[in-house]
Amino acid sequence: MTPYKRILRIVAIGSLVFSACHQASDQKFFDTSNMDTTVKPGDNFFLYANGGWLKTAQIPPTETSVGGFLDVYKKTQQHLKDILDDLAKDTSAAAGSLQQKVGDFYAAGMDSATIDRLGYEPVKPVLAKIEAIKDVKGLIQFVASEHTYGVPLLFNLQVGPDEKSSMVNIPSFYQGGLGLPDRDYYFKTDPATQGIVQAYQKYVLTLFTLTASDSTTAVKNVAAVYALEKQMAESHLTNVQLRDPQKNYNKMAVARLTKEEPNIGWQDLMAGLTIKTDSVNVGEPGYFTRLNALLSSTPIETWKWYLRFHVLSDASTALSTDFVNANFAYAKALTGQQKLKSRWERMIQSVDNNLGEALGQLYVNKYFTAEAKQRMQELVDNLQKAFEGRISKLDWMSDSTKQKATEKLHAFLKKIGYPDKWKDYSQVQIQKGKFFEAEMSARQNNYHFQVSKAGQKVDRTEWGMTPPTINAYYNPTFNEIVFPAGILQFPFFDLAADDAINYGGIGMAIGHEMTHGFDDQGALYDKDGNLRNWWSREDSTRFRSKTQLVIDQYNQFTVLDTLHVNGALTTGENIADIGGLAIAYDAFKLTKQGQGAEKIDGFTPEQRFFLSFAQIWRSKVKDERVRQLINIDPHSPPMYRVLGPLMNFDPFYAAFHVQQGDKMWKAENARIRIW
Repeated sequence: MTPYKRILRIVAIGSLVFSACHQASDQKFFDTSNMDTTVKPGDNFFLYANGGWLKTAQIPPTETSVGGFLDVYKKTQQHLKDILDDLAKDTSAAAGSLQQKVGDFYAAGMDSATIDRLGYEPVKPVLAKIEAIKDVKGLIQFVASEHTYGVPLLFNLQVGPDEKSSMVNIPSFYQGGLGLPDRDYYFKTDPATQGIVQAYQKYVLTLFTLTASDSTTAVKNVAAVYALEKQMAESHLTNVQLRDPQKNYNKMAVARLTKEEPNIGWQDLMAGLTIKTDSVNVGEPGYFTRLNALLSSTPIETWKWYLRFHVLSDASTALSTDFVNANFAYAKALTGQQKLKSRWERMIQSVDNNLGEALGQLYVNKYFTAEAKQRMQELVDNLQKAFEGRISKLDWMSDSTKQKATEKLHAFLKKIGYPDKWKDYSQVQIQKGKFFEAEMSARQNNYHFQVSKAGQKVDRTEWGMTPPTINAYYNPTFNEIVFPAGILQFPFFDLAADDAINYGGIGMAIGHEMTHGFDDQGALYDKDGNLRNWWSREDSTRFRSKTQLVIDQYNQFTVLDTLHVNGALTTGENIADIGGLAIAYDAFKLTKQGQGAEKIDGFTPEQRFFLSFAQIWRSKVKDERVRQLINIDPHSPPMYRVLGPLMNFDPFYAAFHVQQGDKMWKAENARIRIW
């Protein structure tokens, strides 16, 4: 999913990691040996809770980080592998069944001998189409055609709720076209960024030379492609600017766009995309204005080399080993990952990306219980009640705005485990021995599912994540909180765990997603998912002031050397972390354990709650990956997802006797309290 979906997530897969301290023998669900009790809780609670583990943890060469999330991820991957291995060997599955399609897709991907023998043969017809392009009109026709196969050339496209009329779907076009992760990579001059740029240019060169381009021509064209992308990047909004929903909502008539941007040729573009509509949302108009100009000012041959690279890069992981290795060499420089993941792990990810809900059905049937779903529903309801109580007691919000906030809270659509209605994969054609073609068929099916929604009533049963995903999200246009089955495992959640563990884990996650409905972005949407102001002027002013306090606090956190957390980029996630902790704690205090005083392992219920919260974020991350995430990830690094909320939370001070002089101590009147 692109970052433009406006789905606000508690975690990003691969960038944030969780602890794994389940002790099955005594059901304590908490491993005190991973703590470092030489650290004062009030100096650095993250290290106090996790320091012992951090001293010995080693990042595997196939990973960019290590922590409990990796354990949960590996456990889930093994479950999926067991399912897929069985299906791949099953010759009795009915043709056209989910079992046949999922099993044969996986088998085709695992057939490395056939894939290597074919080289880049599967993509040659596409390269021939590029070579045949004669003018800008032909270029746009090709771009539109590739989009129907899920190849996002020049721009990103999504069909979803109209943000100011959320019951109807509209196509939205967003800036795109770059090979580096973010516009800023094209303009920063520090050594770390320049190293990544050089690795990227080498990647472009490798793909050109692997497809029979002579070295002299290839080097010249790498420079031309990079220069073109840099010109495109100049018109990109920054990641911070992309967080402004109002700025990125620009509904326009297709007829107007056709007149104003003739090189893009919107009318013909829409026909090529198979979308029938009179109007679209253009997220970043400045980008498309610049693109329209570049289409005429840039030689068509340069555009053809640009298209050649992006098509090859998109296809690289489905081609022979030399293409896979070229892709990984660039990823290695970008993230610090030292070794390519095993083929079966990569193929599981491919199945999930392309046939996610088909695989998801098989996963939940085997590994997700009705009891877990029921218990999770109870937790969500309890957190919702706790949040309502907190809203009613806010000292900075007027009664009229409180009423509207409560109405929005009550209107939350709550999704747990898996969809009630599954996606249709009947048009997908899968054959063993044809992995590239299988992937293209699945991607084409997913594309047509998306564009068929244009102009249609929004289906609020639709999910934005697959059931095995270890993640969660809030979607403002649906006003929904969503918890896939994958995240409903320890250390976030376990049916046998005590309430301190579950409320400190999944309870915080639930509270986090609920708070997203009221963070600096979510608060701009009403209870029906419309981008519409429902605040009084005075309350809105007070809210913005509190939001600025969050930005200022997180800007002070130093991550590496002189690299700081970007408070403006991470604002929404930080607000959700601060609110999620408070809501989860209030809900925990309503439980029998939360109201008691019985100690476990020498810790009070309150202390156990905070330790559970801290250990879910236990992680060690490669420096390269940290630098990448600081640029693009709206979440703060794991340590600061612990320290930031706790520094502002009075019950933490009481539970661990935090006093003035401790490094985490803030004066009571300086602690940030929003939700």
